[in-house]
Amino acid sequence: MTTVSTNIDTALASFEEHWSPRFLAQVNDFAVRVVKVEGSFVWHSHPDTDELFIVLDGTLDIHLREEAGGETAVHLERHDVFVVPRGTQHCPESPGGASVMLLEPAGTLNTGDYAGEVPDHITSTTGIQV
Repeated sequence: MTTVSTNIDTALASFEEHWSPRFLAQVNDFAVRVVKVEGSFVWHSHPDTDELFIVLDGTLDIHLREEAGGETAVHLERHDVFVVPRGTQHCPESPGGASVMLLEPAGTLNTGDYAGEVPDHITSTTGIQV
């Protein structure tokens, strides 16, 4: 058991990198992470798990590919919450930047099943300790 709290604002102030999630805490088998985002991520899915996004600041668009082949997007603003269902191809994007909290099983790779070369502006990780 830990008796140390983690302040979200302090955690976010401790790094500048975009698309490089920081691990805040673990709740049972789930990791709580924060990430700063700007620009586009890569299209990917998480075949075995849902992914929860909570926008702390800024705006985030989550582009989704539908099974029928179409695309749609969900626009999130400060304090909006959205769950990407397991197996859904998605691509988060934030032209103006955002701070986001993520909740998903510990050990989940942020790039999911993406098999291509990861762009330089993205760190493929399960989370970096704050």
